[in-house]
Amino acid sequence: MGADSQPGHIDQIKQTNAGAVYRLIDQTGPVSRIDLSRLAQLAPASITKIVREMLEAHLVQETEIQEPGSRGRPAVGLMVETQAWHFLSVRINRGEINLALRDLSSKLVVEEQLDLPLEDGTPFLDRIVNHVDHFFIRHQQKLERLTAIAITLPGVIDTERGIIHSMPFYSVQSVPLGEALEAHTGVPVFIQHDISAWTMAEGLFGASRGARDVIQVVIDHNVGAGVITDGRLLHGGSSSLVEIGHTQVDPYGKRCYCGNHGCLETIASIDSVLELAQQRMSQSMSSMLHGTPLTVESLCEAARQGDLLARDIIVGVGTNVGRILAIMVNLFNPQKILIGSPLNLASDVLFPAISACINQQALPAYSRNTLVEATHFSNRGTMAGAALVKEALYNGTLLIRLLQG
Repeated sequence: MGADSQPGHIDQIKQTNAGAVYRLIDQTGPVSRIDLSRLAQLAPASITKIVREMLEAHLVQETEIQEPGSRGRPAVGLMVETQAWHFLSVRINRGEINLALRDLSSKLVVEEQLDLPLEDGTPFLDRIVNHVDHFFIRHQQKLERLTAIAITLPGVIDTERGIIHSMPFYSVQSVPLGEALEAHTGVPVFIQHDISAWTMAEGLFGASRGARDVIQVVIDHNVGAGVITDGRLLHGGSSSLVEIGHTQVDPYGKRCYCGNHGCLETIASIDSVLELAQQRMSQSMSSMLHGTPLTVESLCEAARQGDLLARDIIVGVGTNVGRILAIMVNLFNPQKILIGSPLNLASDVLFPAISACINQQALPAYSRNTLVEATHFSNRGTMAGAALVKEALYNGTLLIRLLQG
C-alpha cells in the first residue's frame, strides 16, 4: 500500500470502529466498557478513546448499572444521548410530501403532511427546498441541533450522489437534490428509494428486526421489493432496487410505462387492481362492490365478507406476486417475507394465495421455513427516512461528522 493511501485507510478503520461501538451502545446499552470491548472485539484502549470522543460530543452518556447478583458498587454503563440531536425525515409520494422532525432515537418531535401537486410551474427542486425551509421556520422553537436530512421517494435514484434521474408522477430529470439541499442547509443529505428505505426500517425497528435474510414486497401505486441478505440491504449503495414490478408475467398484457407489456405492476398495482374490479363488476351484478364507492378499503372489506368477485381479484394479485416470490425464495432462501400493501386489510385472503404459490413452486427445503407476514410500518410516514439516519450512524459516515463537530 502506498504512503498516500494510508491516512484514508486509517480514517476508514476509525469510522467503521466508531460506528460499530455506537451501534452496540444503542442496541445493548446501558453497557459497560469491559462488555463493549468484548462485544466489539476491540482492545480496551481503543474503546476508551472512542467512548471519550463520544462523551465529549454528547452522543453518549454514562449511567450506573447494577450487575445481576452483585452487592458491590454499581458499574458505570454507557447509553446513547439522543434528545438534543434532531434530523429531518422527508417522504415524497404521489401528490403529497411528509416532513418530520425526529431525534436520534427516531422518536417523533413533529410531523406534517402537505400537498405536492403533480403539475406545478415551479421546478421540482425549488419546491422541495421551499417546503424544507418553511417547515424549519414553522417549527424553529422545537428544533435543536440538526444533524442530517433523509429523503425517501419512488424513482430511479443515484443514492451515492443524491441525484433523482426520474420519478413516476413527477416530471424530473437528473435533479441533484442531495447536493442542493446539503449546500443550502450545511448538513449531510441521505436519499434512498422508498421501498429500499422501508425495508431497512423494518429490519432496524420493525417486523424483520433480528432476521438476517428477508424479502419485502410492496404492492401499492408501484410494485417493488427490497432484499436483505446476510443482514445487509442488497444494492444498498447503488441506484437499483429489486425491480419485480417490471418483471413480465403476461406477454400479451397491458403496456407498462417502462415500455414492456404485462409487467407485474400493470396487474398488481393498486390502480390496476381497482381498474380490474371496475371492469368485472358489470359481469357480477350480485357483488357487494355495487352501491358503494370503489376503494381499496371497500374491496378488502368485501373480500373479507366472502364476496366472490372481491376475493377472486385479491387472490389473483396474490398468485401473480407469489409466482415471482417463488423464484426469489429459490435465489435468496429468506427467513421472512414481508408484505407492505393497502391490500393487507384483506391479509387473510392475500397471504394464503401468496403462500400457496410459493409452496407449490419454490424448493421445499427453502419454502417450508419461510413466514409470510405484514410489515410493521406503512408506506405513508417518515420512519423509512429514520432508517437511513440510523444506518449512517451505525456505519460511521454520519457519526464521524458529528464527532468532528
